[in-house]
Amino acid sequence: MKQLPKTYTQYISQGKTINEHLDNIKKVCEAGGKWVQLRLKNVELLNYLVAAKEARKICDANEAVLIINDNIGVAGESNADGIHLGLEDTNAKEARKQLGFEAIIGGTANTYEDCLFQINNGVDYLGIGPYRFTNTKKKLSPILGVDGFENRVLKLLEDNYLLPVVGIGGIALEDIYDISKTGLSNIAVSGMLTGISKNEIQKKINLIEQAFS
Repeated sequence: MKQLPKTYTQYISQGKTINEHLDNIKKVCEAGGKWVQLRLKNVELLNYLVAAKEARKICDANEAVLIINDNIGVAGESNADGIHLGLEDTNAKEARKQLGFEAIIGGTANTYEDCLFQINNGVDYLGIGPYRFTNTKKKLSPILGVDGFENRVLKLLEDNYLLPVVGIGGIALEDIYDISKTGLSNIAVSGMLTGISKNEIQKKINLIEQAFS
């Protein structure tokens, strides 16, 4: 089927501590990852900002895009490339006012109505999911699976919305082939690229990028 515009495989940072998040980001970037989302929850603002500035250095050294999850101030102060906003986070219109035209703004969506809400508020890309159950989110939206991904993509194409859309939420390597046939731009992963060697990270990134090429 027709594909939406392509983007890089996205790595959503994971770790028990801030240092672990940064170490995992470094490994992914050095293994060829080109898109990182720093996602820290329940940390003090100053610590989030320090981590974001370190992540910026890592991404700059590896020519990777840095997106900050859910904090416009941190995104701006750290000179990140953009921000990713959940449905309950700050509106993308407000983020655009504060971060400017050049900022990359992504938005989470589950239903097609969610997709339209984020698009109408000016996001540059959508992250739709979850594909399956995942422990990385406390308030999980209804599971979409392959059929849900394909349904959203078909409706977006039918309505002539041609922005990049990545699948998120508990995706494993064995899911890649089926998901790549839904027309999505790419996927966002966390656990799949965490806690393994750089060599294994590189192999997995290459397999994902080949599937969506």
